[in-house]
Amino acid sequence: MKPIVYVLIQIISLYRYILIIAAIFSWLVAFNVVNTRNQFISAVAEFLYRITEPLLGPIRRRLPNFGGLDISPIILFFLLLLIEIYLSDYVYPYVP
Repeated sequence: MKPIVYVLIQIISLYRYILIIAAIFSWLVAFNVVNTRNQFISAVAEFLYRITEPLLGPIRRRLPNFGGLDISPIILFFLLLLIEIYLSDYVYPYVP
């Protein structure tokens, strides 16, 4: 059971990094630092959107409108962190 939980922890950790990259990339696109007409940049943006939107979408639908401020990545980041902490305590329980 420990190897399965360890793999889950690693996947969650990787997804948290992808979430950070997607947030930074969206800022770069919003401030016209990167050009989405470039085929490579467009493919990266599409990949990041498709990989993060299944978890961010339900959070966005439940949040009230903050006037253009999207805090769903922050909420998802902390939820994933809590899940990762819970799983790591399950795999390596605290022994006094």
